[in-house]
Amino acid sequence: MNIRRSVAALSLCAALGAAVGAAAAPVAVADDSPAGRSEGLYGAKDPKFDGVWRQSLALLAQDAVGVTPAKSAIDWLTGQSCADGGFAAYRADTSKACDPKKGEFTDATAAAIQALAAVGGRADTVEKGIGWLKSHQNEDGGWGMNPGGPSDANSTSAAIGAFAATGQDPAKVNAKGGKSPYDALLALQLGCSAKAAERGAFAYTADKGKPVANELATASAALAVQGKGFVFETVGKDRGAAPEPLNCADGKGGTDGAGTPKDAAKAAEAALAHLSRVMADTDMHLKSALPGAKDQPDFGGTADAVVALAAGEHSATAGKPLQWLQGKDSGAAAWAKGDPGALAKLILAAHAAGANPRDFGGADLVQQLNATGPKPEAAAPGGESDGKNEKSEKKSDDGGVGGVWWTVGVCAVAGVGIGFLLSGRKRRQL
Repeated sequence: MNIRRSVAALSLCAALGAAVGAAAAPVAVADDSPAGRSEGLYGAKDPKFDGVWRQSLALLAQDAVGVTPAKSAIDWLTGQSCADGGFAAYRADTSKACDPKKGEFTDATAAAIQALAAVGGRADTVEKGIGWLKSHQNEDGGWGMNPGGPSDANSTSAAIGAFAATGQDPAKVNAKGGKSPYDALLALQLGCSAKAAERGAFAYTADKGKPVANELATASAALAVQGKGFVFETVGKDRGAAPEPLNCADGKGGTDGAGTPKDAAKAAEAALAHLSRVMADTDMHLKSALPGAKDQPDFGGTADAVVALAAGEHSATAGKPLQWLQGKDSGAAAWAKGDPGALAKLILAAHAAGANPRDFGGADLVQQLNATGPKPEAAAPGGESDGKNEKSEKKSDDGGVGGVWWTVGVCAVAGVGIGFLLSGRKRRQL
């Protein structure tokens, strides 16, 4: 426990001691969020479509750089959970039941699981969310956006990240037919039979017609087939070589008859090589892959590609699109301004590639993210090493021996009795 937390604990003990004999009265908690924003929620725009998603990314980004999120922010996300463990995009009224067929989403559930697993203290919600994912896995091993929908690369990738974040091997999460999430993803990768410019890419889904290369799907799948979620341990490492593309000299790529990798590691390399090749042709960024979209940069997709490259220990290759994102002429700063989800994506990309998100093209992304929601409990302005201390300390705060609340509990028992300590405080421990 560091000095800040120790002082806070001792101060609270003193306050408890002074309250002996006083009746426990309800305490009004002021909302420290900007006016008009739901208490605990990051961002001021309508959360109808992305409330859970952007909240999850914000918490993950804060945790990754050593910021302890506000309890109200964690409570907000936890409170969005449906009774069966799934998450909707946003629940304006959490007293109303969710629609289990159309109102719950794989991506939102998987993102929330990753965030709550990272910040700690919400084991029940995380466990129920994992159970929801397992119960809605398709026979091909993947997941659709909604329960029962055709498996797609993005939703399946998000689910893989949730299992990885909770310490489970995604390869062992098998559907009834015995297929794993990797089986579903690899079936969506384009091999040597595809056009040269599309080899190694992933399609979004194979539900309708011939698979078509999709850069967003490729960035998501390239990370997932490595068995990683949004945050991982291989920060800043580099193999010293560029990603290895498919070898289609013999028409088979050294794999199966279609030249499609059946090994997850090779599939990841082929996807990363494809992303690198595409970005090299477009000034080191991805372009919007949405149907009908203008010919414009895709900042979020580029950030995802950086994360995937860094996960594959290709930090030098990842550094090129990351440098583009940091450039004043790229437009990334304007794109992310005031948007917690966008800011979080840039922070996660910088963190993964070993850059400093507090000096991202001259901007402090962490400060900007923190300003979009409730004030964090603690921050680590010193950088990543401080973040590790905050993170380990945070885990013990939920009740472990040596944590702040354990200290407070001892003081309270000694000074005012266990009954006062327990009245009004219910904490779920991880």
